[in-house]
Amino acid sequence: MIKVIVIQKSEISFDNQIILSWIKSSSSVLDLGCGNGELLELLIKEKKVQGQGIEVNQQSIYNCIIKGLNVFQQDVDSGLCDFPSSSIDYVILNQTFQQVKKPSFVLKEALRVGKNTVVGFPNFLYISSRLKMCFGGRVPVTPALPYDWYDTPNLHFFSISDFLDYCKIKKIQIKKSVFITKNKKIKLFPNLFGEIGLFLLSSCSK
Repeated sequence: MIKVIVIQKSEISFDNQIILSWIKSSSSVLDLGCGNGELLELLIKEKKVQGQGIEVNQQSIYNCIIKGLNVFQQDVDSGLCDFPSSSIDYVILNQTFQQVKKPSFVLKEALRVGKNTVVGFPNFLYISSRLKMCFGGRVPVTPALPYDWYDTPNLHFFSISDFLDYCKIKKIQIKKSVFITKNKKIKLFPNLFGEIGLFLLSSCSK
């Protein structure tokens, strides 16, 4: 007897729900820094995508393999030379972009390989973080930034406005954007009230 696994919407993180709504069924997906494969597994089950991931952590790769996911061990900072230009429908950098050593190079490679690129990151100038730094005098620890300063994987600290400026300078097309706080979409003053920024991008040359 085959056991069918049904994923309840309440079990899916809100940012993953948004990404799931952006990805077209049966498309090809490359998840950079896929971790334990939570998003990749979700996309394969719900959207029937042809999914593969890249991850550097061996334990995370092992967890992905246990799930039957196609994941390669590679440092995305070294580029995506094994992938031809525009060979993947969606390249995903969710909660990875701020952790790489060379974010500009990694995003350039993602835009080259992907017809679409999804980028998600914590807003380091979210109001809660600002208040904790101002009145607490310490580096903030929040749901979107759950690490202490001495063990954080984050290497680059930027805001939603910083990223918008970056896309404008680099002539990156923003096709869709969503700003999230406490599982709700934020529309007003996202750089102040948005805890997480999610963007669907493409190169203007495409």
